Amino acid sequence: MNRTVAVYPGSFDPVHHGHLDVIDRCRPLFGEVVVAVLANEEKQPCFSVEERLEMLRELLADRPGCRVESFSGLLVDFMDRLGARCVVRGLRAVSDFEYEFQMALMNRRLNPRVETVFMMPHEDYSYLSSRLVKEVFRLGGDLTGLVPQPVLERLGRRLGAGAAAAPAPRRAAEPAR
Repeated sequence: MNRTVAVYPGSFDPVHHGHLDVIDRCRPLFGEVVVAVLANEEKQPCFSVEERLEMLRELLADRPGCRVESFSGLLVDFMDRLGARCVVRGLRAVSDFEYEFQMALMNRRLNPRVETVFMMPHEDYSYLSSRLVKEVFRLGGDLTGLVPQPVLERLGRRLGAGAAAAPAPRRAAEPAR
């Protein structure tokens, strides 16, 4: 049995289907996947670390081999505490690669035992980011199929009615007025 512990770090503010897709893709590859919520209040998150942990634990409850924790400071130090050697990072587009490549090399420099595995989400989620989810929600856009329902409900409570109060989207054949 594979005992390799992988860490999938991120802000997850909020978690969306792209995140869950990457988690599901890496679960069969590793003995355990630790979804690590970054505690970085300088980013002015929409949800507290505790809320993000709660959302992820709820959404991952039926996925064996997944654990959710928070961390602050250097990722490689957190990984040493866990005995993890692999970082999982999602790459949505080529534009992500340069930043992720730099981070992977720095993590390796800080801890030569750490390797980074890049995973691509399903193409349906290749453009999706937490920042975009929040922006679309604030503007009343439809997030159906992009975020789990419990996350959509929390967004509504936190940011206001959002998509729930938005007018129904126009059909493609309907002329603009």
